[in-house]
Amino acid sequence: MASSPLAVPVAKAASTPPFAVSVAAAVAPQRRLLPQCRGVRAAPLRLRSGRGRGRGASVVRAAQGQETSFQVPDVTKSTWQSLVVESELPVLVEFWASWCGPCKMIDPVIGKLSKEYEGKLNCYKLNTDENPDITTQFGIRSIPTMMIFKNGEKKDTVIGAVPESTLVSSIDKYVGR
Repeated sequence: MASSPLAVPVAKAASTPPFAVSVAAAVAPQRRLLPQCRGVRAAPLRLRSGRGRGRGASVVRAAQGQETSFQVPDVTKSTWQSLVVESELPVLVEFWASWCGPCKMIDPVIGKLSKEYEGKLNCYKLNTDENPDITTQFGIRSIPTMMIFKNGEKKDTVIGAVPESTLVSSIDKYVGR
């Protein structure tokens, strides 16, 4: 089956030289061939029931006394020196913002690691919108960004909502389990 492309009429100014364009020619529609779209289909939307997933499962675990996540404390410009620079332990700082979707995805992972490495690693969150000085000082251009500090020095950086294993391998370079 042959298909004809969609054609749009063209208007050219007859009296203008080839290097100049008149206002009428610039405003008039030009003839272009547009591609035909065939075979584009949208997949049907499938809704999943809450069988062990999503909000319902976490509510059940919380009701049963299981902790679902660990809250990571905030660090700010005023607490940066004492919590990060002067820390005896290595420090993981997550640079985040409240509007950032990937930051929300990695937040539970940071909380879990904070609990797992308790006593060996300090974990903090720094809101980039509220602390632009520190954000600029460390050249943060993408969030979430996780930085590991040891003895007040930046040692490693992980950018993006990465798998837990990626963070663990980076942390393990500076902290023994």
